[in-house]
Amino acid sequence: MAAQMTDAHRRFLQVLMSNGITEGSEARKLHQHCCETDKVYYAHDKLDDFISTINSHLQPLFMQIRKGLSEDNGRAHYAVVNLAETEVTKMASDYTEIELELFRKTMDLIILSENGFASSTDILNLADQLKTRKMKKKEAEQVLKVFVEDKWLSEKNGEYTLHTRCIIEMEQYILSNYQDVARKCNICHSLAIQAFYLLSLEIKLPWNSVSKYKIGKVHSCNEEHVYAVWLSKPAY
Repeated sequence: MAAQMTDAHRRFLQVLMSNGITEGSEARKLHQHCCETDKVYYAHDKLDDFISTINSHLQPLFMQIRKGLSEDNGRAHYAVVNLAETEVTKMASDYTEIELELFRKTMDLIILSENGFASSTDILNLADQLKTRKMKKKEAEQVLKVFVEDKWLSEKNGEYTLHTRCIIEMEQYILSNYQDVARKCNICHSLAIQAFYLLSLEIKLPWNSVSKYKIGKVHSCNEEHVYAVWLSKPAY
């Protein structure tokens, strides 16, 4: 039988849903705040149990609090995921049809790239190729800015990638629609979007392995920068 939901659980869930995504350290502070505010038992190392209780009550509603890791720094993040929704309906209430089309095409560029990034130039070049209608580049720039503010995309020096929120909430969509390229990290089991080809001996691989196998993609998945490597036989 599932543990009883308290006002502390409900308060925690409400804030998480309002935030869209919450970094791990903030989630721990929120856990403490909710427990102390509503005068329920608090233990600093019981956040996972606390979330499990919420998830057991969300299950009939096809919702779940999920944990993911930032590909930039490996830090944990939490987001509420609606398991009954598709990629389109997740965002349809917040964006227009043409904005969603631009987002999907941006996602194509990012996921199909070798390193999980797409340049602003490449994205803006798509603006006048949209099926819904042509979008002016200034308009496209503003839409991209909104996607970054809403934490669906991340941008750095004119390069865009998927935000941790997007990876957590759209994991199943990405795995289903990009089956040939989407990969999960063997260590953290999160999607490896920001992958790159191993060009140095960051991981100590025997030279005979390097000569016999094509080195696959690497993924930084925790604060110690442990890497997961996929190896595939070369096509001779």
